[in-house]
Amino acid sequence: MKLFTPITLGHLTLNHRVAMAPLTRSRAGQPGNVPTPMNVEYYRQRASAALIVTEATQISPQGQGYAWTPGIHSAEQVAGWKQVSDAVHGEGGKIFLQLWHVGRVSHPVFQPGGGLPVAPSALPVPGKTFILDEQGQGVWGDVPVPQALTIEGIQAIIADYRRAARNAMLAGMDGVEIHAGNGYLLDQFINSASNVRDDAYGGSIENRARLVLEVTRAVIDEVGAQRVAVRLTPMGRFMGMGDDTPEATFSYIVRQLDTLNLAYLHLVEPAMVGTVRDEQFDPRWDVIIKRLRAEFKGPLMLAGGYDQQSAEQALRDGRADLIAFGRPFIANPDLPARLRGNHPLNAADSERFFGGDVQGYIDYPAMA
Repeated sequence: MKLFTPITLGHLTLNHRVAMAPLTRSRAGQPGNVPTPMNVEYYRQRASAALIVTEATQISPQGQGYAWTPGIHSAEQVAGWKQVSDAVHGEGGKIFLQLWHVGRVSHPVFQPGGGLPVAPSALPVPGKTFILDEQGQGVWGDVPVPQALTIEGIQAIIADYRRAARNAMLAGMDGVEIHAGNGYLLDQFINSASNVRDDAYGGSIENRARLVLEVTRAVIDEVGAQRVAVRLTPMGRFMGMGDDTPEATFSYIVRQLDTLNLAYLHLVEPAMVGTVRDEQFDPRWDVIIKRLRAEFKGPLMLAGGYDQQSAEQALRDGRADLIAFGRPFIANPDLPARLRGNHPLNAADSERFFGGDVQGYIDYPAMA
């Protein structure tokens, strides 16, 4: 099986191509959104992945949009993530930390001083986020209309990405993946549906792509290109995303990223919207993915509802170089061994995806 052939990503050589996708689980320790021993065990169990991409991790307090998600901006968080990376490396695994700023997909309860979330433009947000009620219970709350970022605010966020990447290295990570998809801040700047600015960060494709490229270059300057990856969701519709010219927009971005010698590019197929399968995805996608594949010369990771058969086919067809599995890794800590031996898979308990304790988190059995 091509899934079980080696591949080189940046400075790493992986012994197979079954990666673990970034998965928000909302189980960071409180106060402080700090990884705990339970989180350490979760990642340790899954260290047989070719590469683990951690759950999305906020680069600053402003970047948080969901309850109980971890950060990488405090000394305590860095120390907690260091225990995670040590455990994964102790099992022979490799791990990249995903850098996250949610932008407008947030709530004043998370924002410094109780302010409004930030965004490219002050537009309504069609979605909810996971907050705490007065009793400390997790509930879904409406997202308010955000405030448009100033140029100074944009520059501060670029500096936050740089600092977060440096902190990830202090935490022992093998690299970082910049989350520029799924309707979060960088994706909000990219998409014409969420960006109506008339300055250097809005309007033309080049202007709407400016922030993701500036962030990527800043992170590369901090930790080196071979330790940096970028995740994009072309044609994603989550949280109100949409672009008037997706093929032209994402082709431009991918061409620019191709010049930077990234460890890999991570694209999400539009088969999923959030955690739900999307049966209405745009038929232009197959044309676009083939174009993006041709324009990016480095390793390409794909995610989006793959199983063993479709993953193997994607590799054999040259559609991707490695495949990121999400929900199968939640329920199967030993997923690569199960796929290699064609063993049955545990089913994931969707009621315990977000928040909670060990149940539905570190209690899924590995094979004997």
